Parts: sequence; structure tokens; C-alpha cells
Amino acid sequence: MAHPEDELRCPRCQTPYTEGQEYCLECGARLPARAGLVAVLGSSWRRRLGWYPGDWIWPALLALVVAAGAGVVSAVWLADTSSSANDTLIRTEVGPSTSEPARTAPEPTTTATTPTATGTTRAAPPPPPPPRQTLATWPAGKNGWTIVLDSVPTTNGRIGAVAEAKQALHLGMKQVGVLDSAGFSSLHPGYFVVFAGIYDSQAEAQSHIIEAHRHSYRGPYPRRITP
Repeated sequence: MAHPEDELRCPRCQTPYTEGQEYCLECGARLPARAGLVAVLGSSWRRRLGWYPGDWIWPALLALVVAAGAGVVSAVWLADTSSSANDTLIRTEVGPSTSEPARTAPEPTTTATTPTATGTTRAAPPPPPPPRQTLATWPAGKNGWTIVLDSVPTTNGRIGAVAEAKQALHLGMKQVGVLDSAGFSSLHPGYFVVFAGIYDSQAEAQSHIIEAHRHSYRGPYPRRITP
């Protein structure tokens, strides 16, 4: 069946997508950027840094600049207010004092005796070792979203995927685990999927991709997980 000419389709798997979508929901490929100022800024970002957190970064940066400007204005206003208050206090306190301090009788001094401890003091026990980090397990029957860090062919064995997941835990990633794609209808069979995070929506998963970039992962993408 012929597709409409103006329908947007993924260049890798030809799955239709809507305007404004960054990743293909079928194969996870990054979709072509939209035209406009945001797209130009995003392309410049990718050329300089090699990755792009998403279009949400521009409103966030604008809000940060506005907050910084408001902070500067508040600091200047508080400095002026503090200076005026100090001038008023100095003018008020100038002049000889007409009252003498009240004299009070000296209080009797007492010598406090400190009991001496006898015996041998025991050293505090060492703190318990930190809890061992374990891989996360996808909840049974859970229909949600996650961030795919890597996909390892099942022919290479599960050991390599588990090693990558433990490395992600060591780097500081949260809720890291390994999925066998054959057990999920939304994944292509034949892969061990190293995932990070268990989310209820695509937007929630998308907002945590920048965390994966901070831990040196170059190609993470959100993915729907359907049992």
C-alpha cells in the first residue's frame, strides 16, 4: 500500500513518526532534526560536543539566565539596603552615654570536680561495609519505559552484558539490569539489552538520558518495554 508523500517515516525501518519526535519507537534510531532555530542550535551543539540532550535544554538555559539576572538584581538591592541601615545605626549611636552600667556583686566561685574514669576504654567498632550493588530486575508484567545503554547479541553470551551492566552501576547509574529481548514483544529477539531505569512514560525516560551522557554513554535512547 502506498504511503502519503507528506507522512514522516524513520529512515532506518520506515516506521511512521510524528513531528517533534526525536527517536524511532520501533528501532530506537535518532530521527532527522526539524527545521528552525531550535534545530540549528541543536545541530551546532552536536557538532561541538558529540551529543545532544534534547530541545528541552534551551528553555532550561533561558530560565537559568533569567534566574541569574534576578539574583544579581536582588544582591544589588540588598547591598543598598544594608548600607542604608548601617548608616542609620552609626548616626543613632554617636554621642556620650548618660547612664552608668549597674554594678553587681561578684558571684562566689566554686571548684568543679570532674570524676576520673577508671578502666580501659574500648575503641568504637568499625562502620559496616557499604551494601553490595546488585543488578535490577524488570518487574513482572510491567509495561513501561527504560533507557537502553547497549544491546549485546545473545550469541556472545550473557556474561558480557552482565559485565557492562555492573560497569554502569560502578559509574553511578541507577536501576541497571539486563533484559532478554526474546521475553518482550516490544524488543527485537536475539539480544541481551542493558537497561537503566524503570519509568512510566517516555517523557520521564527522556529526561534521564542526560544522566547517561554524563557517565560517558554516547548512544543511549528511550525504549518501551512491553511483556
